[in-house]
Amino acid sequence: MRWEDFRRSENVDDERGGGGGGFRFPGGGGGIGIGGLIVVGLVSWALGVDPRVILAGLETVQGGGSGYSQQERPRGDPSQLSEEEKKQGEFVRAVLAQTEDVWTPLFKDSGKAYDKPRLTLFSGRTSTACGMGASAMGPFYCPGDQRVYLDTEFFDELARKFKSPGEFARAYVIAHEVGHHVQNELGIMRWANEQRQRARSEEQANAISVRIELQADCFAGVWGYWANKRFNILEDGDVESALTAATQIGDDTLQRRSGGEVVPDSFTHGSSAQRVKWFRTGLSSGDPKSCDTFNQRQL
Repeated sequence: MRWEDFRRSENVDDERGGGGGGFRFPGGGGGIGIGGLIVVGLVSWALGVDPRVILAGLETVQGGGSGYSQQERPRGDPSQLSEEEKKQGEFVRAVLAQTEDVWTPLFKDSGKAYDKPRLTLFSGRTSTACGMGASAMGPFYCPGDQRVYLDTEFFDELARKFKSPGEFARAYVIAHEVGHHVQNELGIMRWANEQRQRARSEEQANAISVRIELQADCFAGVWGYWANKRFNILEDGDVESALTAATQIGDDTLQRRSGGEVVPDSFTHGSSAQRVKWFRTGLSSGDPKSCDTFNQRQL
């Protein structure tokens, strides 16, 4: 993936290198996360804890907690970062800048203004408006403070455990979380969570969560379409690496890997096939309107 020569976003707060961390198990609070499903799913199945309970708590939080304000957020010490960690930070800034350069004109074309999210890089744990954020949750978006949270160690997990080492796979993860911010900006997230709260059963609530996640996958594809059209970012194998990541984080794949039974009613993010389908939908069309997962009978 080509990214080195493009601008960096100024909307990144890097808390790494500050001496914190070491907290590797999901604590209270959350947001909506593509990587959270990976670790939470495996840990909960291994310990015999119903992952739906954990995921429901992570996904329904809209605010509260004791997050930092923009001015209060701690700053990391760049001198404590390795060269690889510094490079990862530059990569994240470049990808976030591309999401800004894609979604700002798309919103403008529809008569809206795009309020850019901020992204916090952290190690171990950090405070958010959704409660305590932890590395074990994977990357996640908190609507309460309109921030994406990311511990770049997740990239190593993505490559080593989930066989998705490509940079475009990493960019897909970031673009998915930004997709949740797009949902928040459009009022979709609030509406969808209201529908979840009114659901008559856990299965119905889970079905709405799946549609939220698949739409974020599609929005990530929309980003990929326009980023490549404008900046020519894609190289051979890039799309395949992102599709591999989408496959590896499908609910059915995770449940099989953990040795559990595949239970479709428990899905909160969608099957591998669904995640691939909706990412492809956005990537091939570049049209946010093609991402209306809420009015589709068959996902």
